[in-house]
Amino acid sequence: MKKFINDPADVVTQALAGVAAAHPELRVEIEERYIVRADAPRPGKVGLLSGGGSGHEPLHGGFVGPGMLDAACPGEIFTSPVPDQILAATKAVDGGAGVLHIVKNYTGDVMNFQLAGELAADEGIGVETVLVDDDVAVEDSTWTAGRRGTGATLLVEKICGALAEEGAKLGEVAAIGREVNAASASFAYALTAGTTPAAGRPGFDLPDDEIEAGVGIHGEPGRRREKLRPARELVRSALDAILAAKPLGDRVFVLVNGLGGTPLIELYLVYNEVADLLSERNVEIARRLVGNYVTSLDMAGLSITLTAATGEMIRLWDAPVCTPGLRWGA
Repeated sequence: MKKFINDPADVVTQALAGVAAAHPELRVEIEERYIVRADAPRPGKVGLLSGGGSGHEPLHGGFVGPGMLDAACPGEIFTSPVPDQILAATKAVDGGAGVLHIVKNYTGDVMNFQLAGELAADEGIGVETVLVDDDVAVEDSTWTAGRRGTGATLLVEKICGALAEEGAKLGEVAAIGREVNAASASFAYALTAGTTPAAGRPGFDLPDDEIEAGVGIHGEPGRRREKLRPARELVRSALDAILAAKPLGDRVFVLVNGLGGTPLIELYLVYNEVADLLSERNVEIARRLVGNYVTSLDMAGLSITLTAATGEMIRLWDAPVCTPGLRWGA
């Protein structure tokens, strides 16, 4: 293993220190382990909090800022943040209008955010939760009850963030988040496994001529191992799986997301295939995003997310956002 690290045990702490140094517009609480907007809490504004294991950057800390999240809690690599950490971040963004927890559907994340929400409620903070479970490859596994939360997390955070920025109430922000999640479906492929700093070796082995179809963002197994095929065939299979699981209408958002080790030239090639194959199905792409947003350390792979697009979702997507990982109109 070759990585730009010091001690594997210090990677998350030292990365947080780097975020603080690189982004003075954020406040980074290194001891309590959360990242928060420097102007939080904002009186009368619903606070948005998400989080999960580190290793998925820029998710979630890279999406803290105006128009998106108010705070993010990073756990250790691929490990949920703990309830005390989540509670501290919840209190840090509570401006009196309540706090929305955006949670990917993994057992540890669900349990720890639920406990933190109960503790916050005991202190008089209104909390609602949006559970993201967009991955159509696998249902029920060692890591989840139900479908896993993956690329649609970005769309939920962006669209909820825009509505919260406008001053909407907690219930309204939660409702649009649930609508976005229900309208989303994702499918991923891995060419190689990611390598965690502590383990020092790939999380699983793949022969040179095989891929994992339907892989999870922590390296969890997918639907099957299969032979590597041309990109167009893989994209067609992914879209077939997505649209069979969740018909999404004739107007969609598209996210072609790299898992950390796939070069942009390949992601754009894949996006071209997605666009062409959706055109064959008379599906219009309302908005699109290509790049590394929900990663799995250095995994060579990608995910495709489609979200049925409404006019209100598009309006909120287009609203200004200013975060380290996503920025436009501001």
